[in-house]
Amino acid sequence: MTTDTPARTPRHTRPARIALVGDRSPHVESHVRIPRLLDALASRDGLVLDAYWIPTADAAAEAASGSLARFDAVWVLPGSPYASEAGALAAIRTAREEGIPFLGTCGGFQHALLEFARSVCGLAVGHAENDPAAEDLLIAPLACSLVGHEGLVRAEPGSLAEAALGAEQSLERYHCNFGPDPRHLPALAAHGLRLSSHDGDGQLRMAELPGHPFFLATLFQPELYGDGSRPHPVVKALAAAAVAHAAATG
Repeated sequence: MTTDTPARTPRHTRPARIALVGDRSPHVESHVRIPRLLDALASRDGLVLDAYWIPTADAAAEAASGSLARFDAVWVLPGSPYASEAGALAAIRTAREEGIPFLGTCGGFQHALLEFARSVCGLAVGHAENDPAAEDLLIAPLACSLVGHEGLVRAEPGSLAEAALGAEQSLERYHCNFGPDPRHLPALAAHGLRLSSHDGDGQLRMAELPGHPFFLATLFQPELYGDGSRPHPVVKALAAAAVAHAAATG
């Protein structure tokens, strides 16, 4: 079977519902590409997703009401600083605690680490983009900006990162100025977060949560892969997880 063979959505299952959490903007290239990526997932791979955009300002209320828990996947998108840090964190926590397939990209990666550090590790840490005066930063300015940068990432053997990428290493595109402070990463790993992919300099680029159906965060932006006509393997992996969740939950 070739990699282009569609993984068809079973006819008896309902369409998988995915929450696209982010502050949608025509000026964010990743956002502009989303409709085309969803179309390509359906036409190329048979992975049909019923997508709903949820602004971060609404996400906390959606999580509190239980509405967010009824989705089959949560994707926290690039485009930070978010209108509501609390909303982004609430969406991530819901996906983590409810076993909902989750992908966090760029800002979503940063906030996935922030949510885990605060909620699971009990660390009083901040994000420099949201609160530059915070006493202790988990997400800090990068020494070298990754805006427009391409770089090789290497996934740990046997990790979800490797399975989602479909390879041990991959060339990826970035558009960010912030990343995790290495000082805090041992605490995250000690509490169960797997730091599963790094660049050539050993800097963290992907993280995941073992034991969760699908919980993956990438500092790079898979939305920027190619010309947007073929979904990145990580995006396809999330879509497949969403379809599986819909099939399992009816």
